This record gives sequence, C-alpha cells and structure tokens, in this order.
Amino acid sequence: MYKFGKFLSVLLMVSHTNLALSLTQHVRKDLNIDIKDVLKYPSSPYLGQALDMPHTQELPEIGDPTGTAFTPTQEKELGEAFFRSLHGEIEVDKDPEVSEYIQAIGQKLAANSDTPTQIFHFFVVDDLNINAFAGPGGYIGVNSGLILVTEAESELASVLGHEIAHVTQRHLYQAFQAQGKIQLISMAAMLAAMLIGSKVSGSSVGSRAYCTSKNEGCQPSGNTGQGLAMAAMGAGTQAMINFTRDNEAEADNVGMQILARSEFDPRSMPTFFEKMQQSTRFAGHGTPEFLLTHPVTVSRISDTRNRSEKFPYRQYPDSFVYQLIRAKLRVLSARNPIDAVGYFRSLYNQGTKQQQDVTRYGLALALVVHNHAVEGIEKLRELTEEYPYQSHFINALAKSEMDKGDVNKAMEVFATARERFPDNSAIKLNYAKALLVLKKPEPARRLLEELLHGTVTPDLYEMLAQAYSGLGNEAESHRYLGEAYYADGQTKTAILHMKLARKYSGHNYYLNSVIDERLRKFTEEEKERREGK
Repeated sequence: MYKFGKFLSVLLMVSHTNLALSLTQHVRKDLNIDIKDVLKYPSSPYLGQALDMPHTQELPEIGDPTGTAFTPTQEKELGEAFFRSLHGEIEVDKDPEVSEYIQAIGQKLAANSDTPTQIFHFFVVDDLNINAFAGPGGYIGVNSGLILVTEAESELASVLGHEIAHVTQRHLYQAFQAQGKIQLISMAAMLAAMLIGSKVSGSSVGSRAYCTSKNEGCQPSGNTGQGLAMAAMGAGTQAMINFTRDNEAEADNVGMQILARSEFDPRSMPTFFEKMQQSTRFAGHGTPEFLLTHPVTVSRISDTRNRSEKFPYRQYPDSFVYQLIRAKLRVLSARNPIDAVGYFRSLYNQGTKQQQDVTRYGLALALVVHNHAVEGIEKLRELTEEYPYQSHFINALAKSEMDKGDVNKAMEVFATARERFPDNSAIKLNYAKALLVLKKPEPARRLLEELLHGTVTPDLYEMLAQAYSGLGNEAESHRYLGEAYYADGQTKTAILHMKLARKYSGHNYYLNSVIDERLRKFTEEEKERREGK
C-alpha cells in the first residue's frame, strides 16, 4: 500500500511525465474511486485536471471506460490534499505579490480556454530549475527559474497556455488508458524514487513556526522528500516520448489559440521552444527539466512556428508588473545578495525608461537584502514619488523601513499605502506583520481575518496564531497553528495543536464545535495514512 502523502507525491511525478500507469487503486478510502476517474472532467493543473468545479454545475460523462463517476466534491478534495502534500516536498513561493501576478496572468489565459468556467489555481515554486507542471484540483505550478529565463511576458504565457491545454484536453486520462505500453518502466522509476528519496528538509511551518507563549506543540519536524524522484523518472522518459508526442502537439495547438485569444504573442511559443533547445548545447548544466517532460524537436518547433505565422503580426509589449516580478524573483532567488546587486548595477541606465526603472527597483531590493538599506530605501522612495499609484514600490518601501527598524517612517508609509491601495492583499499582509512586531495583536487580527476570504496560506494561519496568542487566547492560537500545519501537509502535528486548542477552549460551544469537526477530519486522514503504510 502507498502512503496517502506519498501517493499524492507520485501524482505530481505522473503529472510531470505522463507515466500514470498503474497507480489506479491506491486512493483514500473515503473517496472510493478509481484513479482513472480523476480525468473524467475538464481539468486543472497538478495532474492537469480542473478539480475545483462549482457544485452547481452538472458535468457530463466523457467516455471513461470504467463507467463510474468522479464527483466535483471528490475532485476538489483530492486536489486540495495534493496541494497540501506539495508543501512538504517543494518550496511554494509565499510572496503575495508574486502569487497575485501568477494568478492574474493564469486566470486571464484560463478564461480564454475551451473550459472558461473551470477553476484553476496557479502558483510559483521556488526552484531555479526550468520547469512547469499541471496537477489535480486545478493547480498549475511554474518554477521561478522558468519565469527568470523568459525574455517576454508572452513566453511565460505560452508555457501556462500549454499547461492549461494539457488540462482541458484530458491528456493524463489518455495516459492512464495507455498504461499497458510503459507500465513496468514507469512503476520502476516511481518506486525507486519513493524508496531512495532522501531529500530531507524541515517543513516550512515547522522550521519557523510561532509556537505560542506556552511553547506547546513546538516539535522539530521534517518530511522525506522526493529528492531523487525526478532523476529516477528520467529512466522512463525516452520510453514515453513517442507516447506523448501527439499530446504535446495538441497542447501546442490549443495553447496557441489560448494565447491569441488572451492577446499574447502566439510566436512566443516557438521562440521559447528554440531557447530551450539551444540551452542543451551548453555543457555543464544538463538537460532542463522542462525538456524531459516536454520534449522539443526540430519538427515541433517548425510546426508551432508555421501555425504562429497564421496570426496577424503586431507588437505585444510586456506589462510593467511582469518586469517587476522578474526583478523581484531574481533578488529572492539569488544565492548571494551581492550577485543580485552586481547584476542590476551592470544594467543600470540601459534600455527604455521603464526598463531602467525596473532595474532601479531590482537594485533597491538587492541593496536592502545586502544590508545597504539606506541606499536601497532612497531608490525606493524616488520610485514611489515617480509612480505614486504603483503598489510594488510603496509596499517595498514600507517593508524596508520596517526591516531597517525605523518604525515611525514605516507606519507613515503604510498609512499612505493603505489609503492608496485599500484592497491590496500584499500591503495588508506586510502591515499586519508590522503590527505584530509592534505588539499590536488586535488590529493585526482584524486585518488577517479579512485576508481569510482570499487565498489562504500556512503563513496567514501562522500569523493569526501569533495574534491570538498575543491576545492571550491560546485556544484560537493553537487552532490556527493546527490549520497552518494541516495546510503545510503535516496532519500529525496539526492534530496535536487541535487537541491543545480543545484543552484551552473551555465552554465556548461554537469554538468547540469547530475544533471537534476539524480534529475529526485530521484524525481520520492520519489514520488512513498509517493504515496505508
């Protein structure tokens, strides 16, 4: 039997390689489905299937040979569980501005797909390897390294459009149907990855979690990763190239149509493919992971080039935000801040006025990280004055002032930022962090609970736990720590905190009901995980 968490990890491997060949029965008992049913409906990202469909929508049967139905509720649950498991295997980027951007461009493309009502979730992975993937529940991931290697926003859009097309065309479902072709090779790769996987790292919550004033439930933790998984899967890559060629061609064709309808450059697709192919000519770096899962041939480049030429030619300027996000990711991804400083200094005063301002922004962020806050803050202040309604500049300025320790200036900037951008989630989050540092838990709590109505992350739950602990409410503090660990894929530790929350909840009937329900859910999942060992 496969562990539930590891099964979900294998689904990610499957989504990378289309080697979905024999993992057809090992699913949670309460789902009571065959994995083949996963691809029955128009989909979404990690596996390539959109699982988070509205409950009111009647979905048609589309020819699944098993004749069984996979309900939207089951798809949603599988997708959410899969995404939780990812937090223990990869580093999901938590920067709210990065998240907001990738969601915006992804949703723009998805709205112009063949299934515009399908729900998608887009996110960035903190990984300099060049890759993107689709999985269950409407989740599409793109590595920061891929974003950085793009030279135009349309190139990034072409990758996302391609992944969206894999989802809407149900390609993983076709892979399951063809399982007899490469079953042994794929299973050997997956099992080797699971058995050899030795990438051990502290969980994102466990390594830095706020553990409440009583320090209860603060235990070291770590998840066994899939460190060698992708390398192991390489053994089966050649065997599945022929199998995936038609799927890749269809995804190229459909993705290009999505690009055109979304007002991105269709020619960016062959341009990016050419760039990837050329990257293999340089020794010392190996083959980009993107090429292992998306084989690029001369004929494929030629086909996409010919199709793209059928669209009218025009200029497709990059958005300002795309350029700013790339600059920010370059700073966040730098192994050494001085490298980022050197990179942006080398570009100073080059290009158009907008490109120069992006360089100033990147340099300012790099200087702040490199402990040259005064110079960095001065540049951010200049940019904020020049672009008073560009949220990225004033947000960075406020955060930098706070990090430098100038609380009064930071609060002044935050006040201005919140007045100009009252609904900006990134500014709200940074302001809430500042309030917690200033020991003002009540206004921080109110602000954070507003953010619960949007995209919720383990970090948000963790900050709420800190706010409630500052208010002396240990029950709510442990409750939200439990939610943080659960969202981070650590159900066992989540149960510990929920039990502590129950211990401190007293006679609060409503809170007890919420805790009991969550504790029941967490306990059932943990029991299934243990039984699946």
